Amino acid sequence: MSMTQQAEPAVNRPPASGPKETDGRTARRPLALRLLARPEVGVFLGAVAVLIFFLIAAPSLRQGSSIATVLYQSSTIGIMALPVALLMIGGEFDLSSGVAVITSALTASMLSYQLTVNVWTGVIVALVASLAVGAFNGWMVVKTGLPSFLVTLGTFLILQGVNLAVTKWVTGNVATDDISTMDGFDQARKIFASSVDIGGVQVKITIFYWLAFAALATWVLLRTKYGNWIFAVGGNKESARAVGVPVNFTKITLFMTVGFGAWFVGMHNLFSFNTVQSGEGVGQELIYIAAAVIGGCLLTGGAGSAIGPVFGAFMFGMVNQGIVFAGWNPDWFKAFLGVMLLGAVLINLWVQRTATRR
Repeated sequence: MSMTQQAEPAVNRPPASGPKETDGRTARRPLALRLLARPEVGVFLGAVAVLIFFLIAAPSLRQGSSIATVLYQSSTIGIMALPVALLMIGGEFDLSSGVAVITSALTASMLSYQLTVNVWTGVIVALVASLAVGAFNGWMVVKTGLPSFLVTLGTFLILQGVNLAVTKWVTGNVATDDISTMDGFDQARKIFASSVDIGGVQVKITIFYWLAFAALATWVLLRTKYGNWIFAVGGNKESARAVGVPVNFTKITLFMTVGFGAWFVGMHNLFSFNTVQSGEGVGQELIYIAAAVIGGCLLTGGAGSAIGPVFGAFMFGMVNQGIVFAGWNPDWFKAFLGVMLLGAVLINLWVQRTATRR
C-alpha cells in the first residue's frame, strides 16, 4: 500500500438491530405489574370473587331488589369508611367513629324533641358537635404527641358513657323519642333517608351519596394540594413539615372529616328509624377501619386510595346480606369478616411484593 493512498471515508452505518439495553433505573415494568401496584386492584378482584361466590350460593341475590339491599348495606359502611381511610392515609386512627355516629343522632333527636324546635335546628347543632369532637381529637393528637389510638380510645369511652347517661337522664329511657311528627322531619328525611325508584327497584339515596363522596375524595387525593399533604404527613410528618406542609392543620381537618362522616350517617339513622338507641355504634369503628385496610390503606399511613375502601365496604355489605340470602346462620357473619380481613391483608401484601419485584 502506497503512502499516498487516500483513506476511505467513514461510513455511518445504522446500529445493529436488537433489544435495547437498559439498566434497572430505566426499565419499564409490564402493565400487569403496574396495575397490581395500585392499592385498589387487589380488593377489586376480591370483591368480584365474593360477588360471584354469593351469586352462586344464593340465587335470590340475583334480583335487582336484593342487589339494592346489598348496596344500601355497603353505603352505610362506605360513607364512614371513606373519611376513616383518608385519616389512615394521613397516618392516624379514630376509634371513636362508631359511637360518634350515635352521638350525632342523639344530639339532633333530643335537642329537637325536648326543646320542641324544628328538626333542622337539631341537625345543625349535631353537625357542630360532630365537627367539634373531630377537632378535639385532632388537637389532642397534634398538641400532646400521643398516639391517636390512645386519644380516640379515650374519646370512644367518653362518648359511649355520655350517650347512655345523658339519654337516660333526658328521656328516662335508653332510646330517644319518636320525632316523625315534628316540623321539618319530612324534608330532612327526603335528604338523608329517602329512596329513588329505578326500574321498579327502590334504591336508597345513601348509595348515591356514597359514590359521590368517593368521587370527591378521589379528586381531593389525586388532584389537589391538600391530597398531597395527606400523603406527605402520613409518610413522614417531619419531612413534610420541613418542606412547608401544614402538618397540624392537615391532621386536625382529617379528624374533622371523620366527624362530618359521623354526622351524615347519624342523620341517616335518625331519619330512617325516627328514634335512636343510645347503646349502638360500639364495634362499628372496627368495621370502618377494616373496610379501609381491605381497600389497601396501610396501617402505617402514607399509602392508599378512596376507591379501595369503596370495594372494601361492598365486600362487607355483600357478606352481611349474602349470608342472609343464602339462608346460613348469621352468627357466622363476624367469622366471615375476620377471614375476609386476614385474607385481604395477605393478598394485598402479596400483590405489593409482586408489583415491586423486578
